Amino acid sequence: GNLKLMEETTNEMVSKGFQMDAKTGNEFLLCYAVFGSLNEMENAYGRFKRSRFLIEENVIRAMAYGYIKRRKFYELGEFVRDVGLGRKNVGNLLWNLLLLSYAANFKMKSLQKEFLSMVKLGFRPDITTFNIRALAFSKMALFWDLHLSIEHMRSEKVVPDLVTYGCVVDGYLDRKLGRNLDFVLNKMNVDDCPRVLTDPFVFEVLVTSELQESTRGAYVGVIAAEDFE
Repeated sequence: GNLKLMEETTNEMVSKGFQMDAKTGNEFLLCYAVFGSLNEMENAYGRFKRSRFLIEENVIRAMAYGYIKRRKFYELGEFVRDVGLGRKNVGNLLWNLLLLSYAANFKMKSLQKEFLSMVKLGFRPDITTFNIRALAFSKMALFWDLHLSIEHMRSEKVVPDLVTYGCVVDGYLDRKLGRNLDFVLNKMNVDDCPRVLTDPFVFEVLVTSELQESTRGAYVGVIAAEDFE
């Protein structure tokens, strides 16, 4: 993690005519994302952008984690917008991070607006996309929106995972509505084997934001899945 030594070595290499390529640039930025401060990471990203290299998925994830662990959710959203939401070679990663940046602070209107933009631009929601919304809907007791989201999952043939069930159970039990659980659970495949399909970065947000208060069921599900395996 000696960033100063890395900088000095890189500068010496460049002074001797070494041309930095995309792979080296990404590795350089990755080191700052993992070991640097927020300012150091952002400064390194600024230099990286000037090179016009394409940032790789693992570096996007590392930088996103850098924002998430510091609860910089607005900055996280700005970062993924800057990378480019139209990129399709990283799947739904950028869109899911953007949605998560809103869900972490319960900005429901922005969450819904960007979700619709995502679909309109041809991106197909995955289990992580749906669970980000489910976590927010559950916490805010927006049960109708939660039901519609589950119906949307069915229409897209996206199979719920343990995080989805945890959101539903927590949402209803927290409001003492357990008797109504069958209504929504009957729309889900409760006979399926326990599994967790949600992208791990969602759990990083859960332990650094208010969303953690609404995810007891999701964590129980994860533990159950590990025991099952």
